[in-house]
Amino acid sequence: MEKTDDIQSCQNEHEEDIPTSSPFDFVMKQFQGKQSSPGKRKDRPSAIKKFFRGFDFGKSEGRDRRETEETEINNSEADDQSEKQDLSVEDGLSHHISEAESPSGEQRFNQFMQKLGKKPNSKNVDLNNCALSAADVTELASLLPFLPELEEINLSWNGCVGGTLKALTVHLHHVNLLKVLRLNSCRLTAEDVTSLGEAFEIVPQLEELDLSWNSSIGGKLSLLTKKLPKGCKIKLLKITDCNLTAKDGESLAEILNVIPKLEVLDLSINKHIGCSMKVIAQDLKNVPGLKELNLHMCGLKQDSLQGLDTALQHLAELRKLDISCNKEIGGGFKGSTAHLASLKNLEVLDLHQCCVTEEDMTVLSQVIPLLSSLQELNLSSNKNVGVSSDPLLGRLRFLPKLKSVAISNCCLHEESFSSLAEAALHLPELEILDLSWNKCVGGNLKLLWGALKLATEIQVLRLSSCNLVAEDLALLTLLMQDGHLARLRKLDLSYNNNISDEGWVIFCQGLAVFKELSELDVSLRPSSCRDCGTWFSELLAALTKLPALADLGMQRWVLSESQRKRLESFNRDNKRNIRFDC
Repeated sequence: MEKTDDIQSCQNEHEEDIPTSSPFDFVMKQFQGKQSSPGKRKDRPSAIKKFFRGFDFGKSEGRDRRETEETEINNSEADDQSEKQDLSVEDGLSHHISEAESPSGEQRFNQFMQKLGKKPNSKNVDLNNCALSAADVTELASLLPFLPELEEINLSWNGCVGGTLKALTVHLHHVNLLKVLRLNSCRLTAEDVTSLGEAFEIVPQLEELDLSWNSSIGGKLSLLTKKLPKGCKIKLLKITDCNLTAKDGESLAEILNVIPKLEVLDLSINKHIGCSMKVIAQDLKNVPGLKELNLHMCGLKQDSLQGLDTALQHLAELRKLDISCNKEIGGGFKGSTAHLASLKNLEVLDLHQCCVTEEDMTVLSQVIPLLSSLQELNLSSNKNVGVSSDPLLGRLRFLPKLKSVAISNCCLHEESFSSLAEAALHLPELEILDLSWNKCVGGNLKLLWGALKLATEIQVLRLSSCNLVAEDLALLTLLMQDGHLARLRKLDLSYNNNISDEGWVIFCQGLAVFKELSELDVSLRPSSCRDCGTWFSELLAALTKLPALADLGMQRWVLSESQRKRLESFNRDNKRNIRFDC
């Protein structure tokens, strides 16, 4: 009995320690708590097992304990997995939100172009003269992956491009449709030239490459050309004023073998490349489709001219040949024009300032009239053109397609001027006529009367420093009033100090009929000055009737205070924007 009483007493004490809520109430609370937690449907038996762990359930205690431990482990793993999934969902959501907030590649490109004041164009990135910084070049490079359709890049006249080009070229594989790359005046370095050469293989569609005005290229052209792939599609290559050396000329000759589609080659203003012109000329046969060859101011000599003439027999498609400002070729045309006459497609021939001799004129008088497709001829600054007894100017009548004739500063005398005037009668398509610095024109402009009446297409007439007199201006006025020269846009009457005030008055009174005139120059010679006469009022009256006029040159004309005020207020009062060069 004592033992029984002890047990009962122990149970009573134990019951006193137990909370007033039953185990069933505890389980229900746990269950209800789980239901209130969204996304978690399973109970946590581990908490219940812990509650009942203090009770004695006999022999099954060990088995139950093992089952409880296994259940706890399984549930713990499930909970961890659930927590990981929750975190993964949260991370994914955060990632999508971050992506939504960050700008797309297209948006970044648009922002970049707008920052530089340019209109975004996914096919043509034109950043010419935009004061780019090295950081801008790097940013542009990072945007190339978002411009798969890009065809043109122009970074010209941005000095800070120099030294940073590699950052751009390593990304050019993203724009493998690139056709045009212009890097004029970018201060390119040897490293830039090397990286550009390495990029040729990843821009297989490149057709135009312009590296002009980068003097550091001189002596390093081989770094660019040695990796040029054979069969390259380049059609235009310009390396103007790059300080090229004779060695560069040899490198250039080598690449002519791998760019068979070349159409335009411009090596102008590289004075030292003339020494290797014979080598270059020998390989011009590898570019039979060449249409334009510019060798202006390249230091050519007579032997260079001979080598070039040999190459011309392979250039049947040539449209433009410029060998101007090569003074040392003078006297070399005699044995160097055998193949020039065969250029039946030649449209532009520029021989200005080549010091042609009278003997050269004899040869050219026979060859030039045979160029049946010729449209532009420039013989300016060759004084023997005017004094030669050979009738070159008279034979221009055989070139009816001529649109531009430049014979300024050629020492024309009255006989040669008369021959030109007669030939001009047979040039119905003439648009540009430059007779500047030929003193014999003054007082003899009447010789051109017939030609100017027939020249319905003429748009540019240059008569600077021609010793014009009042009678010459009166002639122009009559032509205007008769409805001739109706399409004239540019008229240069500068440096003609012998024209009287009366002559200017007559001219200004008839000026209003030039409805398409956009440029007019009546400046005086630098060594002189002169008061504006009564013609000034006539000029202002005429300007109100010239809607296209944008530039008026009046240098060294002395304006009174009232005249200056009238000129200054002209644009405001008449809602015009004429640039007055006084």
